[in-house]
Amino acid sequence: MPKVCVVFDLDDTLFLERDYVISGFEAVGKWAAGRLAIPHFASECIERFEGGQRHDIFDSVLRAHLEGAPPGLVASLVESYRTHSPRIELASDARAALAGMPQDWPVAVLTDGPVASQSRKCAALGLRSRASLIVMTGELGPRFWKPGTAGFEDISARVAADAFAYVGDNPDKDFVAPRQLGWTAVRIRRPRGLHYAASNCAAAPPDFEIADCRELVSILSHL
Repeated sequence: MPKVCVVFDLDDTLFLERDYVISGFEAVGKWAAGRLAIPHFASECIERFEGGQRHDIFDSVLRAHLEGAPPGLVASLVESYRTHSPRIELASDARAALAGMPQDWPVAVLTDGPVASQSRKCAALGLRSRASLIVMTGELGPRFWKPGTAGFEDISARVAADAFAYVGDNPDKDFVAPRQLGWTAVRIRRPRGLHYAASNCAAAPPDFEIADCRELVSILSHL
């Protein structure tokens, strides 16, 4: 059996991103209740998010309660959101897949996003003890952001393996670089994932599409 390095995306691949979003809104809601006397800030943010709003949610809720937000207030809310200790868990199938990997298969994580939030997600999920390498592109600079190849090349230079596979959820940016580098690209399409309904990119479709990470070992054993 080949020695495969399995590299995971983080959000909506190993856990549900919406769980993190709700956890963050609840943390910000406690801050807003104490500092701004807005008791339902979290629920109003969650309502907007579940309704499909993805940008300027804090601004929208503030406008509903304040005539004019003081300078820097939104930045303080964003900081509270990114630095909170998230209440998230590995998806059950991801946990089973990690536990069921052959012992000689290295596991790595490659994730975009603010280091403050991504590092706390990794800590909450216990990934430091499960992955031999975690690469947060926010630490390395824009050249390493997906869909660029630099982050993937960094991993392949540091991990010894016969083959590499990337498991992600976002068809817009997760599979371009792996396909360019000759990696195997696997899309996990979670029913509650934020990119669940997104179509695959015609220019860089995944090699496999799964709904459950427990299928990974069976798929990748044949590389």
